[in-house]
Parts: sequence; C-alpha cells; structure tokens
Amino acid sequence: MRWMLAVLAMVGLLVCNVSAAAGPSPSPSPSFQIATYNLRLNLASDGPNAWPLRAEAVKALIRYHEFDVFGTQEGLPEQIDELSRMDEFAHVGVGRDDGKRAGEHSAIFFRKARFEALGSGDFWLSQTPDVPSKGWDARCCNRLASWVQLRDRESQRRFFVFSVHFDHEGEVARKESAKLLLHKVKEIAGTAPVICLGDFNSTPETEQIQRMQAALRDAYRVSQSPPYGPVGTFNAFKIDAPMTARIDYLFLSPGITVLKYGVLSDSQAGRFPSDHHPVLLRVRLD
Repeated sequence: MRWMLAVLAMVGLLVCNVSAAAGPSPSPSPSFQIATYNLRLNLASDGPNAWPLRAEAVKALIRYHEFDVFGTQEGLPEQIDELSRMDEFAHVGVGRDDGKRAGEHSAIFFRKARFEALGSGDFWLSQTPDVPSKGWDARCCNRLASWVQLRDRESQRRFFVFSVHFDHEGEVARKESAKLLLHKVKEIAGTAPVICLGDFNSTPETEQIQRMQAALRDAYRVSQSPPYGPVGTFNAFKIDAPMTARIDYLFLSPGITVLKYGVLSDSQAGRFPSDHHPVLLRVRLD
C-alpha cells in the first residue's frame, strides 16, 4: 500500500512540474472598437445638414460609442481638423487632390493612449497609385486609400488598418480598385493581421465585393453576436430611409475575431450626423 501511495505522489509531482514548465495559458488579447465612418463632405448646399451644424453630433457619437480606431471617408481638411480637436485621438492620411492637404481624405484616427503608429502611407486607386490620379472610368474624382500600422500598447500586438473610398460612378474603377487594394494589402501588410474598411459604393452581390469576401472575411458575416441595427449603411439624410443597401464594410484577415457588429443609426431631433451610418465592430486579435 505504501509503495502505491509513493508512486501516486511521484506522478502528481511530475504533473505539477510539467504544468509549471509549460507556464500559464496565454490570456486573450484585449478587445477594442474599430469603425468605418463616411463623414459626408462639407457642403453649404446641404443646408440644415451642412457640416457646421452636425460636427458636434459626429464627435459626440464617436465618443459615446467609445471608438478606439476609426477610418473616415469624404472628410475635407476643415473636417479632419475638427475631428483632430478630440485630443485623445491621433490620425494619419493625406488629401486625395495633392497628396498633402487638399481634397477629401480617407484618414484613420486612433486612440493615442491605446495605440502607437509604427508606419503609414497612402496610394491612389488608379493605374498610377503613387501619384494623385483618377483611375479607369472614374470621371470626377481622384480616389485614395490610406493605411497605418498600429501597435497595441496593452498587448504589444501589431496590425494594419486600410481606409478606402471607391468611386461612385465608374463600374470598371470599382472592380479594378478591389484588385489593386488587395494587391496593396498583401504588399504592405504581408501576413500581419489586417482590417480593411471603408465606403465601397458597392452592394454585396457585386463582383468587387465578392472579390473582397473571397480574400478577406466580411465582418457582417463572421460576427459572433448577431449584427445590430439596420442592414443598410447609406441614409441620404432621410430619417425614413429604407436602409437595405449595405455599401460600407469592414473586411478582416484570419486571426481577428469579430465579437460584435453594429450599424449605428443614432439621430438627434430627426437628423442623422452624416448621410452614412457608421459601422462599428468590437474585435480581438487572436
């Protein structure tokens, strides 16, 4: 009997030693909130929906819903300046007209206390992506993508965020923009975790969105919690808009878990802060 107890004690000691050598199980990376938000450019002709009358509502929404990272589209320099007055955020991104300040931005904002930018850049959605330019059958506008590599100060994990705005007129431009975007994501980010977000001006059945879904995961489809809010993301400043067309997306590489997905249809006094609803995720790097 004594020898059996001794053997059991030795086995228990070995198990404890193996467990100690293996160390504690790694804790999951802390989650954070990331969004895409088309701001609607600053146009006086928007009347009661012009930017000066809704800028505070946009900032209040961002703060109330505790965005940690968010990519923007359509922001003109004065709009980017206004958002920069939220001192808790830093941002990257240039203007699409001159590669400096002029024109709409696809800027990316991130919470300074949580994230550090390790690198950033911009490219145009065209046959000449290194210089301000229109691409393919886009008629009126240069189209731009901006990117940043972030380090999470809490987990030390690194990941990339791309913010894009596809053309609203050129069908060929939208298709080719998806090809170029995916090529650039691979070229810039390699095998690192990636979140690619923006206004794609395309509904899910289009060739360009199906191409994106084949290469990256559509957050709407892979959220662990059921998607919250309306399906559609473009409201045209109409409080009774049907909200069935999804044109704003977040696409993710493997290694990122989508805990929650929501389209935020907040309004004040019957008015939306923008003509697009922001799309907000809670994610975790695996």
